[in-house]
This record gives sequence, C-alpha cells and structure tokens, in this order.
Amino acid sequence: MNPTQPPTAPSPSAFATRCVHAAQQPDPATGAIVAPMHLSTTFERDADGGYPRGWRYGREGTPNRSALEACVAELEGGVAAFAFSSGLAANMAVLELLGPGDRIVAAREGYHGTHRQLEEIVRRRGVAVEFIDATDARQIERALDARTKLLWVETPANPLLSITDLARAADLAHAVGARVVCDSTFATPYCQRPFEFGVDLVIHSGTKYFGGHSDILSGLVIVRDDPELAARLAEWQSLAGAVLAPFDCWLLRRSITTLGLRMQRQCANALELAGWLDAHAAIERTLYPGLAGHPGHALALRQMPGGFGAVISICVHGDAARALGVAARTELFRRATSLGGVESLIEHRASVEGPGTLTPGNLLRLSIGIEDPRDLRADLARALA
Repeated sequence: MNPTQPPTAPSPSAFATRCVHAAQQPDPATGAIVAPMHLSTTFERDADGGYPRGWRYGREGTPNRSALEACVAELEGGVAAFAFSSGLAANMAVLELLGPGDRIVAAREGYHGTHRQLEEIVRRRGVAVEFIDATDARQIERALDARTKLLWVETPANPLLSITDLARAADLAHAVGARVVCDSTFATPYCQRPFEFGVDLVIHSGTKYFGGHSDILSGLVIVRDDPELAARLAEWQSLAGAVLAPFDCWLLRRSITTLGLRMQRQCANALELAGWLDAHAAIERTLYPGLAGHPGHALALRQMPGGFGAVISICVHGDAARALGVAARTELFRRATSLGGVESLIEHRASVEGPGTLTPGNLLRLSIGIEDPRDLRADLARALA
C-alpha cells in the first residue's frame, strides 16, 4: 500500500517562523538575540513590599517559564499553557480537575503511563473510569453521561497509531457538558491542531518532539479558550510544585526553534520508510496513518494537514522473540524507550509495558529521526534479513 502525501497544509514556513519568534525578543537590557537564563529562585521586592517586575518566587513563575508557555500557547492556538516537570505531571494537573463521584471516559489505546494513572490513582480517589475504543463514535456516545467531566483521547495513539475523530468526539462530549482532552504528543502542532476541532485541552510530553534531543524531561498543558480553567491550572501548578526548572525551560524553548524543520524531515522520512516496510516480506503489518490501508487514513488526511507524524509500528512475522531479535540487530536505530528525538529509536513495546499489556508481542515501535532515509532503510533491511 503506497503512502499518501498529506494535503496542502498551512505554510510550513509560517509555522517555522512562529517556532523561531513566538515569545522570543532580544533582551531589552543587553540587546542579546539569545534569551538569557534567569536561574534565580526568588525576586526582589520594592520597599513598599510590591513586585512591580511581575516575579516573586520560582515555583510560582519565572521569566524563562513564562516565555516557554507563551510560545507553546501560540503554536497550539490556545489562551494559556503550563509547563511541568514531566508528561505525567502534566496529566495529573488535568486529572486534578476531577473529584469523587465524577467520571472520565478514556481511550483504551494510549500511553500505558496514562492508563496506570487512571487505574491506580484516579479510581482510588472515587472517580469512575471507563475505557472505550475512541475510534468508534458510538462507543464514545454510549459511555458519556451527565456525570462525565472529561473525555480523554490520544491521536495518533500509542502504539497502534489509531486515529480519533476529534470534531465528532468534541461534539459528543460537549453535548453532556464534558471537556475533551487530547494527548497530541505524536502529532505536535506541526501536524495537527486539536483546538480547531473543538478540543478543550491539549497535552504534550514535551520530552518528545518539543525537546527533540532526548535530553529534557517535560510536560505541557494548553487551554483553548477558558480563562477560568486556565486560572485553576495555574493555581494547581503553583501549589503542586511540579514545575519545569528555568534551565530546562530555556533548553526547551531553544529546541522549539527547530521544531518545524525537524518535523518536516522526520515526517518525510517516516512516510518513505512506511511505504517500504509495508511491502517487506518479513513484516506482517505496518501501522502508520500515512498508508492508504490504515483504518484511520482518510480521517488523518483531514485532521492532520501538516503530515502523519514520525512514529511507525510494525508487527514482524513471528513471536516476541523474533521481534526482539530484529531490534537486537539494528545499528543506527538505538534500542531505547521514548520517541521524537533527532536520532531514530526502536523499541519492543510489550516488554516495556509489562504484564497486562494489550500490545502485540511481535510489535516494534519505530521513532524516525532526521538521518538520511537511505541509511535508515539499509539498517532495517539488515535487521529484518
């Protein structure tokens, strides 16, 4: 099955320009083009006790964090963003919106860390959790009721790359007064902007594509258009304290300057490799929304105008031992958990998720980097031989 080119998208150069310039101005004190780091944990008060410069204490806010959050909010098209110390910390900020007696409906396919939070923390707090196939609008509609406060989806989803219809999901959730949360880590705002389809909150593991170099642990929450909701998240961010440190904020903002360029190359590499893998005799099936045979391909064409992402999952012919053997033979593809970095990674997902995983034992998840696609193809060809 041949991969399909994405439709005409908003100008990649426009996105690249925003990546460079959003919330990024020369330092007014020195004229430095590169924003300075402000590592101070506390800020001076005036003689009358006020804080006219706007900063008081590092847990509550720092210049570097504010610049990063303003940049991310602009890229997603939201009114506010919040940076946390990890993706799971970002999840918890949103899950704290729930109280005893509330319900959350969540996609069955998704990051296993999110599922563990829902099963081991959220349920313990008296919140009902129901998992559904989020690609089936009928299941979403049946699961939603008046007690449902959140509908949590992930698209493309980890690790089978399923696609959820965000506009339909938002319509169904809003009809019962629930908010929609979309984990858009695999897509980034380069490929898809969930707010344009009615989503209320977007979550990213900033560790992945926003960081892009496998050296910054971070999480991001973005609010579409609700100032009251933004205020609640800001309060939680300050009181819970799982904030992103100034140096990490500075690093993450620096990485974002190349997000558009990296995504353009990584998506192109993935599209090329997916077509080749789909025809390979050693592969049972290739899971990538850019392939015409993918169940969510038609929806991805509409919903992901910037591209189909840079994660491919493959199921090799054979069992888990066969899949692990393929991963053991790669040289350019590093055997490591995570995704979104400039280097390509290969991972046997089921063994990472452990007992109870729903991931097939013969599945390998590939995170495609910025290397020359011919080299990546040759590396996989050797491993699959």
